[in-house]
Amino acid sequence: MGIKHSPERTYSSIEKLALHLHPKQIDERAVAFNRTFGLGGICALLFVILALTGIILRFSYIPTVEQAYDSIVNLNSHTIFGGFIRNLHHLSANFLVIASFLHVLRVYYSQAIFKERAENWIYGLVMMFLVLASSFTGYLLPWDQLAYWAITIFTQIFEYIPLFGHSLANFIRSGETLNSNTLLNFYNLHTGVLPLLFVFFVSLHFWLVRKAGGVALPEQKETQKVPVIPNLVVKEIMVALLLLAVLFFASAFYSAPLLEQANPNLSPNPSKAPWYFLGAQELLLHMHPAFSAVILPVYLLLFFIAVPYFNYENLNTGVWFNSPEGKKLVIHSAIFSFLFTFGLIYLLDHFLHFDVWLGSSPSWISTGVVPFLLYTIPVGLYILYGSKKFKTHHTEVVMAITTVIIVSYLTMLLISLLLRGEGMLLLF
Repeated sequence: MGIKHSPERTYSSIEKLALHLHPKQIDERAVAFNRTFGLGGICALLFVILALTGIILRFSYIPTVEQAYDSIVNLNSHTIFGGFIRNLHHLSANFLVIASFLHVLRVYYSQAIFKERAENWIYGLVMMFLVLASSFTGYLLPWDQLAYWAITIFTQIFEYIPLFGHSLANFIRSGETLNSNTLLNFYNLHTGVLPLLFVFFVSLHFWLVRKAGGVALPEQKETQKVPVIPNLVVKEIMVALLLLAVLFFASAFYSAPLLEQANPNLSPNPSKAPWYFLGAQELLLHMHPAFSAVILPVYLLLFFIAVPYFNYENLNTGVWFNSPEGKKLVIHSAIFSFLFTFGLIYLLDHFLHFDVWLGSSPSWISTGVVPFLLYTIPVGLYILYGSKKFKTHHTEVVMAITTVIIVSYLTMLLISLLLRGEGMLLLF
C-alpha cells in the first residue's frame, strides 16, 4: 500500500511575495516580537511611504529659490489633501531617522554583527548614512527660515576642518552661501540619487539576512520550526497597520513646520542645525574644531566600522547584551555617561574656562586636548571599575564603550534641542 502525501499548500500572490523575504519555516524563537520589535520592517514601510508621498509632492514642488517656498504654501492652502501629504512625508522622514537608529541599536546589542553578519553591519551603517543624507537634503527644500539657517549652520561646521574644510563646505553649498544651485542639487539628490542607492542597499541587506539564516538567535541544540505564514507575517501586518494608523492620525492634526520665506540677511536667534545633528553642534561649542569636526568623527567612524572585527572572547551571538553581566555594565555605563556628560557641559559653560586659564597655550590644547582628557579619563576609569565589579569580558567592555559614545551624543543632542536659548546659552 503506497504512502499518502499531503498536497503541498498553494500560496496566494501576496503570500508568495512574503516568501521572497522569509523562508517557509523559521525558528519559533524568531517569531517573538521582542526579538526584533519589527524595526527592520518598520524602516522598509516608512521608506515606501516616503517614496509614494514624495512622488505626489513632486507634482506641486518647484525647485527654484524664487518659487520653492510659494509652491509649499500653495500645496498647503490650495491642493486637496496637500497639507496632509506633506505632514505625512515630514513625519515619516523623522520616524525613519529614529527607527533606523533604533534598528542599529537592536542589531548591535543583540550581538548580531559578528562572523558572517559583519558585512551586513557595514551595509547597515551605509544605510543609516543614506537615511541622514536623505533627511538632510530634504530639510532645505521648503526654503523657509528654519530650513535655510539649519542647513547653513550645519554646513559651516565643515569649514572648521583644516586644509580642505572651506572647499568642502563650498562644494556642498555650491558656493559661499546657500543658493539656487544648492537647492537644485539637494532636490536631485533627495528625489533621485539617494532613494536609488537606498533601494540597492536595502535589497542587499535583506539578501544577506536571508543568507545568514534570518534573525540572529542564541545557539540551541533543539529548535522548533513553525510556518512563517501566519506566525510571523500576521504580526508584521499588524505592526504595519498600527504604524499607518498612527502616522495618518498624527498627520491629520500635526502641521509640518513652515516659517517665513528664507532671508539670508536675517538670522534667527538661536540658529540650530537639523535636530539629528544638534549633538555635533553642541560638541562644537565646547571643543576645538579640529577635535569636534575632524578627529572625533573620523575616530568614531573607524570604531563603528571595526567593531565586528575586534578580538572577542565569550561571544554569544543573538544574546542581548551578550550576558546578564554585560546588561548590568551597559545600563550603569549609560546612566554614568548621561549624568557625567550633562554635568561636564554645565561646568564648561559656567565654571571651567580653559581657553582663559590656558590662554598662553595653543587653542588646540586648551579647548581640544584638555576637554578631551577631562571626559575620557573619568569615563575610562568608570568602565574599568564596572568591568571589575561585574566581572565582564572584553566583549562587554567594548559594548560599554559603545554605549558611552551613543549616550553622550544623545545627551548633547537633548541639551542643544531643549536647553539652548538665544545665543546658544543654557537656559539655567
